[in-house]
Amino acid sequence: MTGISRDGGRHPEISKRRRRSAAVAVLAGTLVVASGSIPLLPVTLNRVTAIAYAIEAGQGQPGWTGGEIPYSWGGGHDDVPGPSLGTCQGYSGAILPCPATRTRGLDCSGLARWVYRLAYGRDVLGPGNTDDHVRRLTEIPAAKARPGDLVFYGKIGKRKVKTHHVGIYVGQGRMINALRTGTEIRIDSLTAVKGFAGYFRYL
Repeated sequence: MTGISRDGGRHPEISKRRRRSAAVAVLAGTLVVASGSIPLLPVTLNRVTAIAYAIEAGQGQPGWTGGEIPYSWGGGHDDVPGPSLGTCQGYSGAILPCPATRTRGLDCSGLARWVYRLAYGRDVLGPGNTDDHVRRLTEIPAAKARPGDLVFYGKIGKRKVKTHHVGIYVGQGRMINALRTGTEIRIDSLTAVKGFAGYFRYL
């Protein structure tokens, strides 16, 4: 870990406050939309975005009292979605020995599963990994992608699916994601991971 913060050198507490304000603003927009005549889908996507921002900012959620959530390989895949101890089965991270079995946190699909559970009120993505989750979603053209959609990485064909990462799209070419061991839930550019495969939505 370097001495430079991921927000470009700004004071971390100021950056956190700004992200909390962004989460509140998105949630407020959700409430305004919900009171109008706009279809339900954008409301739910706004709720996904608001929850993802709140988690990234360290706000408490059902299943987590608050604070930054670390990456944990296999984290988030207990019977109930949310931060959990991970597994070292299949682990290939750079940090050795594998810290997953002693780290309560989330991996990329564990984060997406938990956020969607909180937003939809039920475990719509279900257990499994990114390959399992993408099969439960519908691909969306880039021009129609909205914050709250999921972005997947890897190869997704009609017969074969082999993905390796998922993030929650928040607009402007960015995603909230659990990137890798040694990091916390954070905001990254969509180009931070190789093999972009597209935008996907739960319909």
